[in-house]
Amino acid sequence: MSVVALAIDALLPALDVIGLAVNTQTPTENQLIITMIFLGLGIGPLIFGPLSDNLGRKPVVYFGFILFLLASFICVSAETIEYMIAGRILQGIGLSAPRTISIAIIRDQYQGDPMARIMSFVTVVFLLVPIVAPAIGKLVLDHFDWQSIFLMQLWCSGAVALWFWKRQPETLAPNNKRTLRFQDYIHGLGEVFKQPKTMGYTLISGLVFGSFMVYLSGAQQIFHQQYDLKEEFPLIFAGLSIAIGLAIFSNGHLVMRFGMKKMVTTALYGFFGVALLYVLLYYGQDNPGIEILMLFFALQFFAIGFLFGNLRALAMQPMGHIAGMAAAITGFISTIMALPISTFIGTYIEDQVWPIFLGFTLCGVISLIILPIINKLSLKEAR
Repeated sequence: MSVVALAIDALLPALDVIGLAVNTQTPTENQLIITMIFLGLGIGPLIFGPLSDNLGRKPVVYFGFILFLLASFICVSAETIEYMIAGRILQGIGLSAPRTISIAIIRDQYQGDPMARIMSFVTVVFLLVPIVAPAIGKLVLDHFDWQSIFLMQLWCSGAVALWFWKRQPETLAPNNKRTLRFQDYIHGLGEVFKQPKTMGYTLISGLVFGSFMVYLSGAQQIFHQQYDLKEEFPLIFAGLSIAIGLAIFSNGHLVMRFGMKKMVTTALYGFFGVALLYVLLYYGQDNPGIEILMLFFALQFFAIGFLFGNLRALAMQPMGHIAGMAAAITGFISTIMALPISTFIGTYIEDQVWPIFLGFTLCGVISLIILPIINKLSLKEAR
């Protein structure tokens, strides 16, 4: 899963340079180099999820790594923004295999709060990469060229694929294997859509992820251009990633004590409250000092850290019998939701940061409206 983070975050220090190389016209177009990989990450699971339920988890992961390799060479040779976007979408499709199948592998072996605990520790590793990825990308850029960042990603993904082959056993039980008939796909889709917990927590996940993607795609623009902190950017990005990592690491212990639902509810109120406070203080005004901005971002991401793993675990809880397909469909829904949210909000952050927090606030409000609906429908279903 961490190869996904490397493919996204290592490029952040080089967005300006890549934009010049592929002839982008505005900083907003540079954001597409980041956000379009998520389109592939959303589409790919619809292919790889059902395949993994039929062929097994490991062969599908290998195929995804091979596709990522081919797509990376497209990016390296890109001379236009359209060509680069095509390569990034294909990269996302390839990486959706290890990203999605990792979740299915966990669901094959765990359920309930223990599953949330394992998801937390896996996500900690996933988020350790963003701490160092921008610094690695900048180091490569300082000594070589932007194409070398993609080649570095290939080397790392090859090492991970080799380790996965050596250490990870197949987890799909023979009795859980499913055919690839179209009607089976429709049946699985129907099961996901009919399950209120799965759909509700997936919608919340899409809202949270979409608002967070605005930060991912706009961080370089905010800290390079608005705050003129180009050299400090890798350290700033790493520091804020630590805030998420601490929350996720803590969640691995707290979720066993309080349960996933209580953790999600508390974190959503924190997510909404921090964002609303920033909007009330700075709406329509100039950016605050970097220290204040860092504090608000750190608090916001600390709340997000308690949401990522728990929301996916809650969504997957009723779907153990079709884990691969369910991981694919829920991942597709949350990612496809996130793309327009991040693209729309991202167009407003050219000069100020407050639109990001307004986006956090709106997504938080909708999530808090959805939460009691999930509980009500779940109780009705139980009766």
